[in-house]
Amino acid sequence: MTQIQEAAAQDRAWKFASADEDDRPSLSEVNSTINVPHTGTWVRRMIAFLGPGYMISVGYMDPGNWATDIAGGSQFGYTLLAVIMLSNLMAILLQALSARLGIVTGRDLAQACRDHYPRPVNLALWFACELAIIACDLAEVIGTAIALQLLFGIPLIGGALITALDAFLLLLLMNKGFRYLEAFVIALLIVIATCFAVQIVAAAPPIAGILHGFIPSPEIVTNPAMLYIAMGIIGATVMPHNLYLHSSIVQTRAYKRNDEGRRDAIKWATLDSTIALMLALFVNAAILIVAAAAFHDSGHADVAEIGQAYELLSPLLGLGIASTLFAIALLASGLNSTVTATLAGQIVMEGFLRLRIPHWARRLLTRGLAIIPVVFVTAIYGEKGTANLLVLSQVVLSMQLPFAVIPLVQFVTNREKMGNFVVSRSVAIISWLVAAIILVLNFKLLYDTIFG
Repeated sequence: MTQIQEAAAQDRAWKFASADEDDRPSLSEVNSTINVPHTGTWVRRMIAFLGPGYMISVGYMDPGNWATDIAGGSQFGYTLLAVIMLSNLMAILLQALSARLGIVTGRDLAQACRDHYPRPVNLALWFACELAIIACDLAEVIGTAIALQLLFGIPLIGGALITALDAFLLLLLMNKGFRYLEAFVIALLIVIATCFAVQIVAAAPPIAGILHGFIPSPEIVTNPAMLYIAMGIIGATVMPHNLYLHSSIVQTRAYKRNDEGRRDAIKWATLDSTIALMLALFVNAAILIVAAAAFHDSGHADVAEIGQAYELLSPLLGLGIASTLFAIALLASGLNSTVTATLAGQIVMEGFLRLRIPHWARRLLTRGLAIIPVVFVTAIYGEKGTANLLVLSQVVLSMQLPFAVIPLVQFVTNREKMGNFVVSRSVAIISWLVAAIILVLNFKLLYDTIFG
């Protein structure tokens, strides 16, 4: 088959499900709006693609990660560093596949599913993804509310209600342009990384313990308590809605829509997301290392709540500003995650249902569904209830992963769909292996949870 025939077959494969006017490009208001230099130095071209990777990296260090990483570090020391590394490697692969899908087909993952699967399957996939977004939003509400309480003394319920106002933050940034949105996200990521760099230095963890923690231990699977936290870490790290998000926002770049342009875009987009996710690996590992050094090594293995960690950090590390830096990073994390979760929600709703609603309305709807359980649980069970709810939200996220991972891997390994850009056999095998690992761990977690 010639290249022209392959291109024609690809176009037929990805033909829109209908000729409706609603079949617009993903995030049509910003699609192809960021100029990409087609000549010049590699630095200029890399900078042009810098941004989407950092936006998706936000989901890998949101407040949900904090709860699972703190619990893992305080209870089991450095053992679960291996899980953080493994989940981060999975994330790098899956996000690269997501970017490839968006660049090659011009469709985000939700649109690709709508084109390929029958309507009942699409509705099930949409529902699963919405659950994941609500679970993610739940973590952001709790994290931001806790940060506001720690920094300004605002009650948790009041802080949760205040988080509804962030709908207007996204609206403001989107109106200024997508580059402003990316700059805002990157600035907050720098704040988070700086705060934890200072805490790592203050904690002075043993290098040997850290290196040993990156070596996988069989106990992670055999110990139900450790597996529960490990699944929470995977759920908090490999975010289902990020796969939908990345396949859309890479299309904001005005790369040439031909084989050469797509090949170049895949290279730079993959580099962008890989570098950004290495930053996420540093932040996640830093949270667990600080928790292990400060709490587990000092006999405070029961620390599982963010509030407890805040109270104990400064006295245990001997650094007065440690707790404040911890809370500032938490607030920055919550604000950042708000932006990306809203965009993912819009992409999923438009992609699966062709339903377009204003950003602020979509944000208030999703945030409202997240605020209600937080207010309810806080009123009845207090802070401990919200801490348990935070870890549970990450396990729920993990349970939704297969519903995003399996379609993604199915599409990028299909030559009819991807044409010349189908992934190699070795990458396909690794991708299906990652999907299988996620499925097996999910079934194991379900079995332990039900039959305990």
